[in-house]
Amino acid sequence: MSAVIAEQNQPSETAAAFLRRPPRLFIGGEWVDSASATTIPVIDPATSRPISATADASAEDVDRAVAAARKALEQGEWADMLPATRQALIWRLSDLIDAYADELAELESIDNGKTKFMASIVDIAGTRDYFRYMAGWATKIEGSTIDVSIGAGPPGAKFMAQTRREPVGVVAQIIPWNFPLAMAAWKLGPALAAGCTCILKPAEQTPLTALRLGELIAEAGFPPGVVNILTGYGETTGAALVTHPGVDKVAFTGSGEVGKLINKAATDSLKRVSLELGGKSPVIMLQDMDIKTAVGGAAQAIFFNAGQVCAAGSRLYVHKNIFDEVLEGVGEKANAIKLGPGLAADTDMGPLVSSEQQRRVLDYIESGRAQGASIIAGGEPIDHPGYYVKPTVMASVKNDMRVVQEEIFGPVLVAERFEDLNEIAAVANGTPYGLSASIWSNDLRAVNRLVPLIKAGTVWVNCHGPVDPNMPFGGFKQSGIGRESGRTAVEMYTELKSVCMMV
Repeated sequence: MSAVIAEQNQPSETAAAFLRRPPRLFIGGEWVDSASATTIPVIDPATSRPISATADASAEDVDRAVAAARKALEQGEWADMLPATRQALIWRLSDLIDAYADELAELESIDNGKTKFMASIVDIAGTRDYFRYMAGWATKIEGSTIDVSIGAGPPGAKFMAQTRREPVGVVAQIIPWNFPLAMAAWKLGPALAAGCTCILKPAEQTPLTALRLGELIAEAGFPPGVVNILTGYGETTGAALVTHPGVDKVAFTGSGEVGKLINKAATDSLKRVSLELGGKSPVIMLQDMDIKTAVGGAAQAIFFNAGQVCAAGSRLYVHKNIFDEVLEGVGEKANAIKLGPGLAADTDMGPLVSSEQQRRVLDYIESGRAQGASIIAGGEPIDHPGYYVKPTVMASVKNDMRVVQEEIFGPVLVAERFEDLNEIAAVANGTPYGLSASIWSNDLRAVNRLVPLIKAGTVWVNCHGPVDPNMPFGGFKQSGIGRESGRTAVEMYTELKSVCMMV
């Protein structure tokens, strides 16, 4: 495909009015001006034109937000709130997300570039459901009783012991630009259920739905300071949050490079840290797979959200007996994808989020070409405003190529054939990442042999990408520390306390 199919539509009046709002921060339950006079432009990735502006939070603003969060944690309504009331507040927020779903989907599309349709059925619906799931955990955080045998103490003394889980404290939550609202929910949901207070920093590229969420949080009735929202750059606002002595935990989703910096910075004060980082997920197709199913599965795994997914199936390994047919089919799928702005009804894939990301992806494609990869589909720049990249499929790749080893975070697939089932696990594990993988086969013996060998936090079978609020999600190796979703996520926002009493 040589051109983008349409120009960007005009936003609705509701969205346009939001884009005209003054650049402010949400601190202590109020919308306040930043101590900094600078602002950050918000760019529509479909047109590369600025459409709004947000505040650039300073270190002074971070101090104010941390103070507000600390006060809410230790004094007043939130500190004394019953778990059932926290549950009701989080559920009320989910109801408001449902009520404003169309507006939120439009803002997400304008800000990120994804289609409004996909934002509606994935991002907004997923956000609503995630908050509803996490609301239930507010009333189900439990301790346990322990039988103890303690030798110390007066003769004949008896003891009883119990554990309790308490909020970890003030949490700084730094989220990425690929699923802005959903990632906010993944961070806020378990933290609020556990009773923490939060400072949320959205990515500077995609702040809109986080700011709108702040309005809904206020409308839902959360006490002042429970959630604070700061817009700003990662190297300034984000860095100030990570190193702030009043922050007890840092939760980050983003690149491995930044995650390592955060982990090092948090070491000085031994802040609790959870990191959901990058991936280079393998998609393994065994020879018994139906060709049509294999083609559709491989294409969906990499081209969903324009490949801007940490768990994207960016490495395709297909048994040699079906490799040529699968590769041809995936190439045809790639060529058939209609590029266009997210608000256009017939768009299949929107632009990438920014000019920086577009350059990064195009540079990787050129790197693969220069190192000898063959281009099966895509691979050429598009002469059109906006940050578009054609869906690209590469073959004839080798394991030491950058396009095989490094996370591209765009619609670029590298494909290799394999023959020996005993060797494919080592090949699939042959990157620094271990976030996810998928195995495609109807041979359950082969699947069950492979699953334990794959070093990844999630292994899908005959699908790639489904996530559920009840299913832990996170990575092995350099794909992160800790897990999102499920009981595990809630417990990561708690400290475990033992209580021992002589009776």
